[in-house]
Amino acid sequence: MILEFEPGDKVINPIKKEWGIGQVQSIINEKITVNFENVGKIVIISNNIQLEKISNG
Repeated sequence: MILEFEPGDKVINPIKKEWGIGQVQSIINEKITVNFENVGKIVIISNNIQLEKISNG
């Protein structure tokens, strides 16, 4: 599986928008660690949750 994220990318969880904007910390296999502004660090299994990347433009 190829993920379109890399550390430093800004993302949101469209199912839990109240978590706020998150920054990808690390990616190991299908586990993405994201530091969200409202809930802190969350480990997300990419097969279960589809994050949306926030464009920098």
